[in-house]
Amino acid sequence: MNQTRRGFMGKAFGAVAGIGAVGALYAMKRSWDPLPSVKAAGFTTIDLSSCSENKLVVEKWRGKPIFVLRKSAEMVSAQSDAQNARDIMVEGAHYMIAIGLCTHLGCIPAYREDKSDFKCACHGGEFDSSGINTVLPPEKPLLIPPFNVKGATVVLGEAGEVYNKMKESGLIA
Repeated sequence: MNQTRRGFMGKAFGAVAGIGAVGALYAMKRSWDPLPSVKAAGFTTIDLSSCSENKLVVEKWRGKPIFVLRKSAEMVSAQSDAQNARDIMVEGAHYMIAIGLCTHLGCIPAYREDKSDFKCACHGGEFDSSGINTVLPPEKPLLIPPFNVKGATVVLGEAGEVYNKMKESGLIA
């Protein structure tokens, strides 16, 4: 009788320990997986067909503001070659897409429609409509996030052909 009782207790303990081990492994796996909010923040799709000329649209990607500016024909005709090189062409329209953080100290510059430029109120830095720094202290242009053009949409967080060409030409650090 003692032997069967001891055998039962051993089997019961083994079963409880096994269930506990499976539960612990499941919990560890769940803690290693990225949160759904992190997965969702990896890519952002922007429909550019709804953008108006000279109106800034601010999206969010990985917790950062993304500036999307559709340029008017007048803006494009007044641009230099350096400004044209930073433009993203989507269905015949010129767009400026950049991370909306000043490259000096990370402030968010304001868009001035009347001047078609960006002004950082914190330290007086300015950027043109292509995101190129025109007034110091910012020493670099606004950063361009990885993007992929798919029809009338842009997918942020995915490096496409146009992005890779810009990177190869030295426009993107």
